[in-house]
Order: sequence, then C-alpha cells, then structure tokens
Amino acid sequence: MRVFSDEPLSQALPRARLTEFRSPSPAELAILASLAGPVQSVARHRTIRREGDRPQSVYMLVEGWVLSSITLADGSRQILKVHLPGDILGAPSIALDRAAETLTALTPTRLRTIGLSALGGLFTRAPHLAALLFLSAQQERVILMDRLCSIGRTSAECRLAAFLVHLHDRLKLITPDVGARFDHPLTQEQIGDIIGLTAVHVNRVFRALEDRKLILREGHGIELLDMAALRKLSGVPARTLAQDLSWLPKPLD
Repeated sequence: MRVFSDEPLSQALPRARLTEFRSPSPAELAILASLAGPVQSVARHRTIRREGDRPQSVYMLVEGWVLSSITLADGSRQILKVHLPGDILGAPSIALDRAAETLTALTPTRLRTIGLSALGGLFTRAPHLAALLFLSAQQERVILMDRLCSIGRTSAECRLAAFLVHLHDRLKLITPDVGARFDHPLTQEQIGDIIGLTAVHVNRVFRALEDRKLILREGHGIELLDMAALRKLSGVPARTLAQDLSWLPKPLD
C-alpha cells in the first residue's frame, strides 16, 4: 500500500455510513480522524487482507470498490459482499483469532486503517459514535437476512432486481444526487457469484429485465428505468431505519 502523507486526515474521512442514523458531531469526527491512520492507496486487484491473517485492524474505505470473499473447500472463491466508500472493512473478523474473509481491491482504492486498540478507544472517547457504528452493523445483518431469503426462495429475476436496487440505494447514500444510471466495475461472473447464479444465467436474466423495459445496459453502465417495478420484483420488504434514537449515548459537544 502507498501512504498519502500530504493529505489532511480530516478531509479523507468517509462519512456515508456514519450519517445513516444520525450525523456525528464535529468533535466525534475529529476523534475518529485522530484514531485512523493516513490514507493508503491500494492498486486494483491487490489483496488488502487475506483469509487466515490475524485481524489487527479494520479499514475505512475512502474511495473505490472492494470485494469480501471466502475460499471454499474446492479452492474456488465465494464473494460475500461488495464494499463501497464509507464502509468499514474487515469488522466481522475481529471476533475471530484468524480473519474469515479476504479483502480484495476491485478498483484502485484508498482506505484508512484503524488498529483494534484505537477502535477500542472509540467506545470510551466517543460512545455515541461507537453506538452509531453498532447500529450500522445491525443494519448490515438485516440486509444479509434479506439476501439469504432472496437467494434461497426467489427467482433469478428477483435476485438480480434486488441486487441492482440495493446497489443503487447504497450509491445514492454516497452521492445523493445520483440518477437512475450508474457505472459499476463488476463482471457478470462476480454478480452471479454474489446472487448465486452462473455468469451465463446472469446474462440471460439481464436480457430478460431489458426485454421488460426495467433496465438498460450500456457497457458497465446500468440505467434503472422503472425503480418502482424493480423494487416490487425484488420482493425485499421496505424497511425504515429507527427514528427514536433517544436511548443512544449523548453526542460529544
């Protein structure tokens, strides 16, 4: 990894996931910035952390797309998640002696490392911010529950529709003015791996959605032509984030 030592740390703090439930205070963001290491650059297709490594830190994704995957018994790879800017990478494995997943840069990537001792300090120095991160992790669990139901009980068209809608929603969190069209670096094989289909099947399902005038493909760009119909097709329940956060620790002034 290449370190950008000349960039102010406070200007390279990914905030998309931090503000899902409530915006942290400037004091809390300053603490987080002080706990994180400098911005590091990771080349496309380079490994950030391997399955089996000792988890000594988590990573804040500042820029780029990252894949989280595990190695199956036959040596093949199963993609678990596509990480976007604002995500905290590698957090599940801090509960284990050895990392359960491999983190791979899908595109040129920039990230910041938070050591586990520094992460522990967040709970004492900024408990409100730590609680927001905890809430975000629980939301991830709900998303995983919905995805497991989708893969196990729905059609191929439903799975792809659910994936596209979820991806668009996450991109909109990062860039609120994103339109119906977005670019992505994923291959059909990678998409198939995520939703449990072969690459050939993914291509057929993409064509089926195009025939139904639900999407339009152009290279690595996808336009969602009928978002309401795609959401209905996906079968994923509409969920609203908790509004009553009065039980959280108070923000720092």
